[in-house]
Order: sequence, then structure tokens, then C-alpha cells
Amino acid sequence: MSRIGKIPVKVPGGVKVTFQNEEMLVEGPKGKLKQKYNPVVTFENKGSEIVVSRKDEQKQTKAFHGLYRNLLNNMVIGVSTGFNKSLVVTGVGYKVEVQGKLLSMNLGYSNDIYVAVPDGIAVTSDTSGKITISGIDKQRVGEFAAQIRKLRGPEPYKGKGIRYDNEIIKRKVGKSGVK
Repeated sequence: MSRIGKIPVKVPGGVKVTFQNEEMLVEGPKGKLKQKYNPVVTFENKGSEIVVSRKDEQKQTKAFHGLYRNLLNNMVIGVSTGFNKSLVVTGVGYKVEVQGKLLSMNLGYSNDIYVAVPDGIAVTSDTSGKITISGIDKQRVGEFAAQIRKLRGPEPYKGKGIRYDNEIIKRKVGKSGVK
């Protein structure tokens, strides 16, 4: 039995989960998400929990067992509480501001960088250089955060760039510290 797949998914109040036509649909107070699934995995609704089981013991089926259990769990968490990613912009003159559905960034290049914020994702920034990306789909929030970080990754000498809030950058000494 899959270690992750055998854990039942807890469904909080206000969240409705339905399975039809090889598609799971999760609706909650923050929105709704849907995901197609492979029919080798079955879902059984037991009150406030959903138990995921598989039809056979093939290697691919075992992988799907844990995958679809985690996808369902992330969808339930997303529509009930949502997901957040925090980025920190560090550097002299580096600025970030949100202008409607556009993220405007000055990251030390000759021109400002403008990034369109996708639908279903909310972005906020403050004057200290912290960007908060939030939404109900964990994959889309993480992907957008990675795209923003890639624009100016953190460098190891002064720590300038965009990094995740909980990320630790290993700093290097540089040439002057060799003496």
C-alpha cells in the first residue's frame, strides 16, 4: 500500500467534492478546481473523508495512487484556505510594485520588467521588497513564483536578487576576503 495514498483526505465543511466522467471537481468558499484522473484509481466518500484506492498492484498504478491522493488533498486545501508564496527582493535600487494585473519591477537592468499576473492569482507587494503570491491552485502559484524568481536569481556575493522568503543563500567570500 502506498504510504501517501492510504492516508484519507479530510474534507472540511463548506467544501464539496464530486467524481464523474474521470474528473474530480472540488468546490469551496474560495472557488472551484477540476482535475482529470486515470480510472485505475477509485475514490470512496466516507462522510468527511475521501479514501483513495487502486484496482491492481502494477508499478504505474501504485504511482497514480499517491499522486491522485495528493492532488485531491491540494485541491481541497486550495479551495478552503488557499496557497501563498513569498518572495523577497534584495538590492540597492530594486523596486517592485503591483499596478492592477501588471507587476512592475526595477531589477538593475536598463529597462523595467513588466509581468502580467495570470487569472486566479493575486499578487501584493510592500515597500520593503516583499512580494506575496496567492491563489487556490498550488501548481500555478508555485510556477508563477518560480518565473518571478528566475528574472533575477539571488547571487552569492552580495545576496542581491529575488529569493523565496524561507530560502537560505550560501554567501561566498569574494576576492578581497582571501588575504
